Amino acid sequence: MSYQTVSRVLNNAPDVSAATRERIQQIIKDMGYRRSRTATALSTSRSTAIGILTDGSPRFGPVGTLMALEKVARQKGYFTTVITVEEPYADSIPQALDSLDEIEVDGIIVIAPLLSMAAAVRSASIQVPVEMIAAGASSTPNLFTYSENQELGARMATQHLIDLGHTDIAHLAGSMAWFDGRVRKAGWEAALRDAGLSPGLCLEGDWSPGWAYETGLRLVEEGRVPQAIFAASDHTALGLIRALSESGIRVPEDVSVVGFDDVEGSEFFLPPLTTVRQDFAALANASIEVLLGAIEGREVDRAPSAPTLVARASAAPARHR
Repeated sequence: MSYQTVSRVLNNAPDVSAATRERIQQIIKDMGYRRSRTATALSTSRSTAIGILTDGSPRFGPVGTLMALEKVARQKGYFTTVITVEEPYADSIPQALDSLDEIEVDGIIVIAPLLSMAAAVRSASIQVPVEMIAAGASSTPNLFTYSENQELGARMATQHLIDLGHTDIAHLAGSMAWFDGRVRKAGWEAALRDAGLSPGLCLEGDWSPGWAYETGLRLVEEGRVPQAIFAASDHTALGLIRALSESGIRVPEDVSVVGFDDVEGSEFFLPPLTTVRQDFAALANASIEVLLGAIEGREVDRAPSAPTLVARASAAPARHR
């Protein structure tokens, strides 16, 4: 085989026949060959490394994004160095960026769920292309953003309830310190206004089932339970449904509930949860491609990836109670 053909196989290029690819991969396996990162950097004048900054949040979105990014980068032949930053971001983020600069990464992706984290990134001095994954955040000349269209996802969740005939649709929101919380609330409001309905009850929380459980009990006690509820996350929906169930309020017979995230096991909630599924694989593929486009100086499609609505059994047609 020519070295160009072997190189194409090593770099997952598409223009190699399946038989040739399989033969080369078997030889690589038999020989125990391992790529030399140093040799690759010398021959290409690139480090083949990407830095990833994260705040270490245990929440579903940031964790799912991080895992998908690492996997896709590896598939594309890039090493990843992950650095976790913490408050105060004004101190930790410049230090983290300096560390990534010292190992000469080609580009950096920042998973920035929090507005305060994004502000610190925008204020930092950065020499390589930097992409920030932050829902609804705008790009600048020195910092570009990418995300899934979570506002569209919230619109889809709310519209599903509207299509079922509900007019009194509340929102148990996530934290407004998060980009996700803000765009999901904006999508809920926009869908209602487009349908000629006024946004009603909206309560801001911390994404947790514990907060949602206590909030659900309080709504029952105060007699403020609405026809339908769009919960900002599946964990929020889980706590809410338990509170309603313990209070003798049935889901979906008495109250329809729609979540967001499609966490593992949401189809086994009681009832199985109607929710919005985030496609982390698509998000990671597009994010890496956007960053590589910036590194290589080529234009790429930066249109946000789209979520999907997964209809199950927690939402039903409206009826008089």
